[in-house]
Amino acid sequence: MANRLSTTWSTASLILVFFSITCLIYTPCPLLVSFIAVCRYCLLLLPFPLLLLLLFLSLPLCRYCLPLLPFYLLLLLLHCSPPLLHFPTPCNHHPVFSRSGFMYTKRGSSYLLVLCIIVLGSFAASVSANSHENPDGTTSHDLHFKIQYATVTRLCNGTKQILTVNGQFPGPSVYVRTGDHVNIKVSNHVDENVTIHWHGVRQLLSGWADGPAYITQCPLQPNAHYNHNFTVTHEQGTLFWHAHLGWQRGTLYGAFIILPKKGQAYPFPIQPKADFRILIGEWWNMQLNDVEAFGVESGRGYNISDAITINGQPGFLYRCSAEDATTIKVKKGETYLLRIINAAMNFQMYFQVAKHSLTVVATDASYAKPYTNNIIVLAPGQTADVLLTADQEVDSYVFGATVFSPADPKKVEYPNVTTTGLLVYEGAPQKAVDDLEIPSFPVFNDSSFALNYFSNLRSLNSEEYPSNVPQVVNRSLLFTVGYSFVECKQGEVCEGPGPGNASIGTNINNVTFVLPQIAIMQAYYEQLYPNSTAVKWDTTLAQADDTFEENFPSMPLFQYNYTAGNLTSFFANFGTKVVELDFNTNVQLVLQNTNSLFFESHPFHLHGYNFYVVGKGTGTYVEEKDSPNFNLVDPPIMNTVAVPSGGWAAIRFVTDNPGVWLMHCHFEMHTTWGMMMVFIVRDGDAPDQKLPPPPKDYPKC
Repeated sequence: MANRLSTTWSTASLILVFFSITCLIYTPCPLLVSFIAVCRYCLLLLPFPLLLLLLFLSLPLCRYCLPLLPFYLLLLLLHCSPPLLHFPTPCNHHPVFSRSGFMYTKRGSSYLLVLCIIVLGSFAASVSANSHENPDGTTSHDLHFKIQYATVTRLCNGTKQILTVNGQFPGPSVYVRTGDHVNIKVSNHVDENVTIHWHGVRQLLSGWADGPAYITQCPLQPNAHYNHNFTVTHEQGTLFWHAHLGWQRGTLYGAFIILPKKGQAYPFPIQPKADFRILIGEWWNMQLNDVEAFGVESGRGYNISDAITINGQPGFLYRCSAEDATTIKVKKGETYLLRIINAAMNFQMYFQVAKHSLTVVATDASYAKPYTNNIIVLAPGQTADVLLTADQEVDSYVFGATVFSPADPKKVEYPNVTTTGLLVYEGAPQKAVDDLEIPSFPVFNDSSFALNYFSNLRSLNSEEYPSNVPQVVNRSLLFTVGYSFVECKQGEVCEGPGPGNASIGTNINNVTFVLPQIAIMQAYYEQLYPNSTAVKWDTTLAQADDTFEENFPSMPLFQYNYTAGNLTSFFANFGTKVVELDFNTNVQLVLQNTNSLFFESHPFHLHGYNFYVVGKGTGTYVEEKDSPNFNLVDPPIMNTVAVPSGGWAAIRFVTDNPGVWLMHCHFEMHTTWGMMMVFIVRDGDAPDQKLPPPPKDYPKC
């Protein structure tokens, strides 16, 4: 369970291996006859010790083939059986060798039997070669993510080519334990650049593995590969991974599950019988790069998704989607753990299971005091571990997700059809879709429901899992977040809604972020160690010095009543600006929503850190009035916080992880428009408080 490695071979690869083995044992079709015949003959003529040596050398290639062992045994039975049991070969209409030929002599059958026994043993010995136990009880995992194209069909719309990992959509789930070491080789087999981010993994002293393009690394170019090496330090629960370049994460995403250490139970009131992954996403019939380009070029917005999905499937309320809807099978009286991930691109979501209660026991892979409700709310980038007890009548029950969007629907349209799946009790009678009860949700813009849901979340704060909330603040920051206009440049044709047809943009503290030409982390390290020989840089020190500016404002450039809408100018500045923080600093950051153009809730994700959400509120934040109400005892621990529409959120964290860390809105369109910034956390004094050098295979720009 600790490593349910669906990250090895795609189904197509397994079929190919099975077909290859079949051809090696059976008579192949005419086009392969000559080659296979020679190979078979040579194998039988080899001295037995040499044969053993060849098998030993082939062990690394065998470790992924364990699921095919039943097929191998069947093939051996068919091949070495008497004539009564000998079934026709796949190509028996093109006979090459008869049963009286050399391949069916006693010697040949004996060799095959020995071969099969040795290969079976080698499979069993090498299947765990992708992970091994360490002396301290942890496990080291070696995984391979192949970025590949695949074709899929949704919504009666024909096939569409998408980006995948190992041919899977959604991508493979990774299971590890707290304390485990992970090495994931990402290899790019498509004709576009790509990066992968491990969302919520702290990357303590392993920032080079974090993944956001042009922040911690340059994108992985076609035919290149990069090893992401990191240790899972303190997180336990549900996270996920996704692409971090453009809109690629629309199909490049999957679960990243962190189990307790071996021998440890969940700190839940009930131990779950099993867990189920529920990944909420969005689907476009258009290509995602076209959706992104339209959102940038039109200056007005973007095409909303054609469907919301659960585990890549829209569900039975969408056309041509009923048969493939996600199904979860349960047994009455048992308790299960739902691992719910909002991997959607641009919307927060309600989630519900009809007639069942949901007990939240973790948020963003940090344990929480159990909180029971019928509906949960998740912003993009957020996760929840939820206990569900099958305590209803034996039947089938619909679970689903639908959009929570507090913005004006005339300005921000949203997909309004619920994505659905089915919770099926063991022994439940079959039902037609029309006979199923669809869950009812709050109205699409019920901000009070969302704020009340959040106010009930608390960290576990137990002896084993304490909440070490910073009680004293060393550095206080206030960031306004909202929309702005982008001036139409001379010679351009703009169609935006602003003055002079200016386009819509986004900003933090009136600064719209501009991605650099090289990774900020590379430039920062080159500035620190200009003579380092750790890697051969593809840039000069002068280029590194020009990559970013260290003057991101700690307060808004324009100060006003942020929720009253009396801003005099809606145009923001542009730049690649960072905030530098000393090591071991207690930081308080207030994220203030603004009424620039219009209100909208913004989910902010901080790379490299978990933080304490000590407060949320509506209106403009006033320190004297609002800070006394902060929860400094057991606030929820998160890596992504939804700033309320027309309100604010306050977080605290300690800068114990040196490196370069992106903070951005997790609405993909807002990130594209520039709603992000970067923290640089300086080295500490001790050796284990310093950013290590980059790996040898660090991607070049």
